[in-house]
Amino acid sequence: MICPGCAASLTGKERTGRVCAHCGKRFALDPAVHGMGMHDIRIRGIAERATDHGRLKITLTQLWYLSRTRNYAWAEQDPQGVPTGIRWLVALPVAVALLLCAALTDGVLAFVAGAAGCVVLVVASAMRHRPGQPPRSQIIPSEETFRQLMTGVWSATYGRLPKGVVDDARPVPRPRGASRSRGPAPLSRPTAVILCTDRVAALFLTANDIPGRLGAVLLEAAGTEATTGRSDVVAGALEELAEYHSALPVVVLHNADPLGALLAPLIRAAQPDRVVVDAGLPVSAARGKQGVVRLARHNRFADVEQLRTVAGLPEADAEWLADGFWSPIAAVPPRLLESIVVRAVERALATPPPGPRHAHTNGFLTWPQTPQTPRVRDTGRPGVGTSKQEGTSSA
Repeated sequence: MICPGCAASLTGKERTGRVCAHCGKRFALDPAVHGMGMHDIRIRGIAERATDHGRLKITLTQLWYLSRTRNYAWAEQDPQGVPTGIRWLVALPVAVALLLCAALTDGVLAFVAGAAGCVVLVVASAMRHRPGQPPRSQIIPSEETFRQLMTGVWSATYGRLPKGVVDDARPVPRPRGASRSRGPAPLSRPTAVILCTDRVAALFLTANDIPGRLGAVLLEAAGTEATTGRSDVVAGALEELAEYHSALPVVVLHNADPLGALLAPLIRAAQPDRVVVDAGLPVSAARGKQGVVRLARHNRFADVEQLRTVAGLPEADAEWLADGFWSPIAAVPPRLLESIVVRAVERALATPPPGPRHAHTNGFLTWPQTPQTPRVRDTGRPGVGTSKQEGTSSA
């Protein structure tokens, strides 16, 4: 590895104890110990690009997404084979009956019965059962491991997290002059509402006072679809929006998941006089583009027909969500996320209130191409696309 202090190429013996044998300086991460891609120069470079060289503040969760070296997602797998208990519950009585028949008879019948009993036992022993698996995903390193490294050895070595990175497990510091209240409006007369369903994305916006700069108020949709149910989340969002005049446009910032795809259309249907701009992560971008974080979880609320008719998703995108796949908007590069929010608010303010015939015309905001981050070299080849295994590998 390259020493982050003197740029010397270090062998394993020259970096014992995470101390450079050339310059004597201590470093935080050793890829041989902490995993591929986990070294100071790479992590520091990712943080500098993500914060736009200190202009932005990002959360530790966002840095984790950007620093990943592997990302895999698998759809639900059906059980295969016969469970062991059922298999032997059937095989043993049959085998015993055949062997008893062989013992009590003579001649060809005894031979056939004995051979059949042995075959039953051999076949039952050779059969295998694979239990079903729910949709699941993996990011390497895991969030827990990455947090421990950054708040542990990194902070101990450098005295703090990388410049511009804040630990979102703790209260995120607000910019000077920003309201400390978590009440409905940090502004006396906001011009727009930003409704965000992702806690990490909301913390990023708050830490950089993006709503304040845009004259908007930020609302977090309480709960998640997995824990509280879609109807509760939508009802909570509508209840919060009811505190603001219908003339205030709404920008919906959401993950590429079933709740996110349906939230903006449902708000438009409930409040047809309000301008609603969908600035969430499009499902098509999450499903089809390289370098996008893809996760999977069991979602009992996903309905292909509803996603097609209400959210207007193509069949392939609706089925992708119904299979349990989704993508967090917090994994979008911070500079891109900032520009999307700014463009969405500007578009919302420039859009006239919809009439009866135009209540559903403000669709997805067109997202620019997601910039690719440097990849860590790997001999493996994770799957992509809409197959039963999905994966991305990105630094």
